[in-house]
Amino acid sequence: MINDTPRVSVILPTYNRAHIVSRAIQSVLDQTYQDFEIIIVDDGSSDKTKEVIQKFTDRRIRYVRHQQNKGGSAARNTGIKFAKGEYIAFQDSDDEWLPQKLKIQMETFEIVPSEVGVIYTDMLRIKKDEEVEYWHSPTVVYGNLLNPKLEYQVFGIGIQSTLVKRECFNKVGCFDKRFPRYIDLDLLIRLLKNYHFYHIKKPLVKYWVTEGISSNNNAEPIARRLLLEKYFEDVQKNKNFVAKQYSMIGCALQLNGNFTEGKNYTIKAFKTKPLNITYLLILIASFSGQRTFILISKIHQKIIFKIVFFLHLIKK
Repeated sequence: MINDTPRVSVILPTYNRAHIVSRAIQSVLDQTYQDFEIIIVDDGSSDKTKEVIQKFTDRRIRYVRHQQNKGGSAARNTGIKFAKGEYIAFQDSDDEWLPQKLKIQMETFEIVPSEVGVIYTDMLRIKKDEEVEYWHSPTVVYGNLLNPKLEYQVFGIGIQSTLVKRECFNKVGCFDKRFPRYIDLDLLIRLLKNYHFYHIKKPLVKYWVTEGISSNNNAEPIARRLLLEKYFEDVQKNKNFVAKQYSMIGCALQLNGNFTEGKNYTIKAFKTKPLNITYLLILIASFSGQRTFILISKIHQKIIFKIVFFLHLIKK
């Protein structure tokens, strides 16, 4: 008999992942906590995703299909729309949950203050050669969007590691379909502005590094710019953060061939923090030509960056 009121709705969007989606589904079915439904949103797959999903006979699985590909935000929003649970969890079609993930999170929700809207965990990052790294998610503090390293506090939290109260989406909304990247980050920022987070410092998710939206370099400057515009009122007083974002946007645009617009952002970074030597060097590099800029940008260490740059000037 199907439970019409499951406590947890697991939303699993997928697109052309017939070769690996079974692993993700099975890891949810193998949870020690069993009061859930799985809403699989097929985002217009052209492979055999539907046939793979139909092999699962568990009646808690609900299959929803988009007739055309709409993107990760739209797929997850569809899942939220159909969800019946009091809590929402997200699983990616190429990842795995460890068996006790939901059990530990649900037990934690029973003991944390009511202000907590999100419980998340650490992860195990699995590389292509199956090398395993421990992914330490950040421990965030309510009331501040930024951390001391000049990044959004929630940057580094995997959406597949979260369990969120359903009521949160009524207040902050769903995923913003404008974002080509940092879709999860945008939602987590909105959640942090309204709810407390609780960090379980255990790796309860296997995050497999595969090709996807996060590998789209063209999406980087678009998403960074959207984030800055959307939350500018919250971060504008922190000139260091704003300058860093301008610089990152500018560099990404230039590396992707949009040199004129990218140069304008490097100018913005320098004007915001004119005494920062790094932004001055990046600005000068922007006027040295695209080939030189790309060459310099490949060198990550700041000291080497400066040496190569000044050697380039001397040769001129």
